[in-house]
Amino acid sequence: MSVQEHTAPGTAPPEPNTQPHAPSVPASPSKSPAPSASRLTIRPARRTGGGPGGRGGPRVPRWARRASGPVGVLLAWYLASATGVLPENILASPVDVVRQAWDLTASGELPSAIAASGRRAATGFVIGAAIALALSLAAGLFRLGEDVIDSSMGMFRAIPWVGLIPLFIVWFGIDETPKIALVALGVTYPLYFNIYGGIRSADSQLIEAARMLGLGRLGLIRYVILPSALPGALIGLRYALSTAWLALVFAEQVNASNGIGYLMSNAQQYFRTDVIVLCLAVYAVLGLLCDFVVRLLSKRLLTWRASFDGDGA
Repeated sequence: MSVQEHTAPGTAPPEPNTQPHAPSVPASPSKSPAPSASRLTIRPARRTGGGPGGRGGPRVPRWARRASGPVGVLLAWYLASATGVLPENILASPVDVVRQAWDLTASGELPSAIAASGRRAATGFVIGAAIALALSLAAGLFRLGEDVIDSSMGMFRAIPWVGLIPLFIVWFGIDETPKIALVALGVTYPLYFNIYGGIRSADSQLIEAARMLGLGRLGLIRYVILPSALPGALIGLRYALSTAWLALVFAEQVNASNGIGYLMSNAQQYFRTDVIVLCLAVYAVLGLLCDFVVRLLSKRLLTWRASFDGDGA
């Protein structure tokens, strides 16, 4: 049926719409209405730390958590000895070790041995630290020093320093000198490589900024390179101190007349496991004290350095 059939007579038919249809634009989604007050749920903030009413209850002090490991080992050792699971001829009980420590302390033998070992360790450490500092500065600050020193240190580092004891005896005799030399050698390597690595890992952008500020070579070394190498040097110091006591264990078993290693050597001949364990415990405590001192030193010297100190409780 045509258009004319729907129009009234005498009227003109409506003009067709010739304008193009505008494209339909989808309406933007309206924002959801704000939830009513009755639908809001307020959740309490989660506690990040311990404490009364917290997620984990009362917070355990950090010193207690640190001591839980050694205390647990001692408790397991005591229970194994008391129940007979660990025979006395294999390993003495902690009670026997403490009793032996009291007897040797009362007689003055243990303090004298600790003093003798401390002198050897201190002397060897000072010599080794001086050598390591000189070599690491020469290799880290100068290309010629790196070419001459670093490859040689890498080669000598592959030689087991404990295996040099017979050679040291041939060179220095059987007196105190080979013992101190062995400690110095054990200290040199960890200090050298950590200080050298710290010097070479200095931030190049800081060095460039210091040069733009007009710092000369000495100022650059003092204010940029050496502070950048300090964290690595302190890590090397911790390794070096532990290595000094480790080297002393071997050194004092070579024709020694006093010291902790001398006590261990005599106890080995008579199968005195209580004395042997006591000497090992003394070495461990001395090493722990040295490590504690270095940690305190690190906190004071590295206050400018932001570091990650663990996450969570």
